[in-house]
Amino acid sequence: GINLHMSAVIADKAGISRTEKIGNLSDEQVAKLQEIVSNLPNYAPEWMVNRRKDLFTGENKHIIGADIARVLRVDINRLKKIRAYRGIRHELGLAVRGQRTRSNRRQGLALGVSRKR
Repeated sequence: GINLHMSAVIADKAGISRTEKIGNLSDEQVAKLQEIVSNLPNYAPEWMVNRRKDLFTGENKHIIGADIARVLRVDINRLKKIRAYRGIRHELGLAVRGQRTRSNRRQGLALGVSRKR
């Protein structure tokens, strides 16, 4: 995605005011913005992109739009396939990042027990 800081970098690299509305831009300015957004790793600092040293290609990428969900799904499926600890936790619907699971968790129960009514 593109957050406030990334949008500031994009506007600065394109030479456009950060407060300018998209509707007021010329076609050349819009084309410049599209070119920068499609090649963000070439314009933004390395620490600012959201996919550094991609596992498959080894290059820095910045994923935007619907690709974010697809890439996340591929990453989680890879963890499940190699039976990594994080992948197993994802399969079971448990907390992945070290949170407590005895009480106060936010997800639905992985193995719920139905109560008597």
